[in-house]
Amino acid sequence: MIGQERAGDETTAGPGRSLCPVARALDLVGDRWTLLVIRDLLGGQKRYGDLLASAEHIPTNILADRLKRLERAGLLERIRYREHPPRFEYRLTAEGRGLGRAIDALATWGLAHFPGTVRAIPGSDELDRAR
Repeated sequence: MIGQERAGDETTAGPGRSLCPVARALDLVGDRWTLLVIRDLLGGQKRYGDLLASAEHIPTNILADRLKRLERAGLLERIRYREHPPRFEYRLTAEGRGLGRAIDALATWGLAHFPGTVRAIPGSDELDRAR
């Protein structure tokens, strides 16, 4: 599990600002860019350039940081597709795909509250079938 550490026989919440699961989730994915990277990866594995080409124009330094953070947290994995220079594809792990329902809920809410918006990810039924 994310952020779980063993302390003797007890499981502790590890470092963080709170024991609240919502606060802990927001510590990891609570900024705008991280959720958009996860949104883009829900459609399948992507290369760095694919993620950079997102309509929201994520800055390169922020994209690189978010990819590293998500990999350290176990939410995505890097797959090397070229040795020289090293190039990688990124794909969500099962734990990362578990965020699909939360992002789907945000997309559904956004569709209802912001006329003219369009869904950029599959609905939760499609996400469940893809697992």
